[in-house]
Amino acid sequence: METELIKTKTKNKTCQKLLNKVRTDFIGLNTKYRIATGEKTRRIYLDSTASTLMMGIAHRTSEKFLKHYSNTHSLMHFSAKIATKTYKWVHERILEFVNAHPEHYTCFFTGSGTTSGMNRIARIFNNLQPKKDIVLVSIMEHHSNDLPHRKHGGHVIHIPVDTHESKMGCVDMDLLEHYLREYEGRVNYVSITGISNVTGIINPINEVAKLAHHYGAYIVVDAAQMAAHVPILMSGHDDPEMDIDALIFSGHKTYAPGSPGVVIARKDLIGKIEPEEVGGGMVDRVFPESYYVTTNFPDREEAGTPNILGAITLGTAIDVLDKIGMENVLEDDTELTHYCMNEMLKIPEIEIYGRTESCPRAGTISFNIKQLNHGFVAAILNDYFNIAVRNECFCAHPYVEKMLELTHKIQIYEAKAKNIKNFNTEPWMGMVRVSFGIYNTMSDVDHFIHALKDIILKKENYSSHYVINKYGDYEHKDFKFSCNEYFSLSQIVKNELKT
Repeated sequence: METELIKTKTKNKTCQKLLNKVRTDFIGLNTKYRIATGEKTRRIYLDSTASTLMMGIAHRTSEKFLKHYSNTHSLMHFSAKIATKTYKWVHERILEFVNAHPEHYTCFFTGSGTTSGMNRIARIFNNLQPKKDIVLVSIMEHHSNDLPHRKHGGHVIHIPVDTHESKMGCVDMDLLEHYLREYEGRVNYVSITGISNVTGIINPINEVAKLAHHYGAYIVVDAAQMAAHVPILMSGHDDPEMDIDALIFSGHKTYAPGSPGVVIARKDLIGKIEPEEVGGGMVDRVFPESYYVTTNFPDREEAGTPNILGAITLGTAIDVLDKIGMENVLEDDTELTHYCMNEMLKIPEIEIYGRTESCPRAGTISFNIKQLNHGFVAAILNDYFNIAVRNECFCAHPYVEKMLELTHKIQIYEAKAKNIKNFNTEPWMGMVRVSFGIYNTMSDVDHFIHALKDIILKKENYSSHYVINKYGDYEHKDFKFSCNEYFSLSQIVKNELKT
């Protein structure tokens, strides 16, 4: 036992050393912009929930692969051998990363994020059990894990989340079971996010799976935020009912911008339905009057020429994360998130959305400063402090609106009375979101907290420098940012051609 403990400590120390090495190796970490004060400062990137920065090693690996670039689906020349075998390795590595047994699960790539994969799965699952017409989706979902089910999956019922002293937490398991029991025999599947893109609150996906399976429903997980923050165990549980039927995540949120979306699903389920996409690579034989779909996975689900370069970038990032250990990534992430949240809770003018106690979070915090517009706060953070955050509703309108009832009840009531359908006409409708990646540090958080305090202290002064433009955005009266000063695609091409 003592020897094992020493090994664990050594392993954790080694993993921490690797994490420390990797976290400083991201493209864009040292990007500098001129801010409203005239200074040129380093950008503090706190918008990882929208999209992460590119892992340096992933970028360099893809550049090295380009020396051998070729299409896949062939082993007849050297470059094709390299491309085909590497592309296959990435699929296998991702299955290992999410603990999906390769005998029972397949991994395939689709589109550029979670959305296309979720649309595919919704159509497939709808055809699996056409007599089951109900899909249960939590209220906390991103539109990409809500709208595809409305269009392709059937009748969507939204499951509320736990409330505690009016604060919203993770999915309400009691209400989920209530709906599963009430509509038993009609629920096709439950689709739920692993981590909310608004609050960072973590859902117990394997417990949800057990509940869904008990009532004869499948389970689909949106892991767009989860894959880069939390260990995932799709299979291998003592209780097989806790296994996940399908899981989708986005490469661009997993330190590999430009990479595809990823679907991991049970072979026995998707193998029952002819693939949604047809074309080259997914057939064994084609005749003028018929064609025969291959039984090989993942070929049958990946029609056409794949995003080989993006897949290799993603495979590299996944391999690095797995070598660090996702339990170590989560521990580091949780420490940073809670440090930021605790510092924010010390500021009475700040309202944090979602439960802040006894509710696991990772990587994301959404908030408002009382009496200040979310767009105004985000603009000042950018213009004066070079802090990149996101604001508005984060493609999760129902969830954001529900939480804003805590702070904007009168405005929401009036908006509903007026039957307002466009939130852009209601500038109060939104929040500010700060989110972290493995490259962020305590120093980044300290800079952010300092900025919040300064905004609150000098809000009248800041306000005098802004106007609201015709798009509803806060625009500085004097300071103007020029994109072309930092990046102009046409100019770069001209310069390259001159050399």
